[in-house]
Amino acid sequence: MFPMVTGFMNYGQQTIRATRYIGQSFIITLSHTNRLPVTIQYPYEKSITSERFRGRIHFEFDKCIACEVCVRVCPIDLPVVDWRLERDMKKKQLLNYSIDFGVCIFCGNCVEYCPTNCLSMTEEYELSTYDRHELNYNQIALGRLPISVIGDYTIQIVMNSTQIKIDKNKSLDSRTITDY
Repeated sequence: MFPMVTGFMNYGQQTIRATRYIGQSFIITLSHTNRLPVTIQYPYEKSITSERFRGRIHFEFDKCIACEVCVRVCPIDLPVVDWRLERDMKKKQLLNYSIDFGVCIFCGNCVEYCPTNCLSMTEEYELSTYDRHELNYNQIALGRLPISVIGDYTIQIVMNSTQIKIDKNKSLDSRTITDY
């Protein structure tokens, strides 16, 4: 008789526990109904990237000394650096520099370890193409600066939730100062 009673007690405890878990999940679901949607209509609305966003790499040909540090620190040996030695100046002259963004993992090591700061990360993240061979950028394509999202008048900018809170606080502060 005791095993039957303990079985019913275990069944009752399991039922109560399951009901509590279902109730907790239902409360979480209901708490999300009061939130604003986060949907962005992509081609017409773009979110502002963070300050340290690692997008497409920008390359400045004139600053590069062809030291190949970027190739050595890259985990996949991606940048292709072609150079020749100028015998009269005893200096390397850069001939060609290219990066294949179809293979790049955007780790940022090449930018961080470049001694002349000729490489930098941009906020450009739209690198999609129909042909993967178009993702192989040479020094001319890498030298072009992307159009800033803020400067494009055809696009509505969507701010992050932290930026919206800061902007609301600024507007509230300015309103209270002018009211006095």
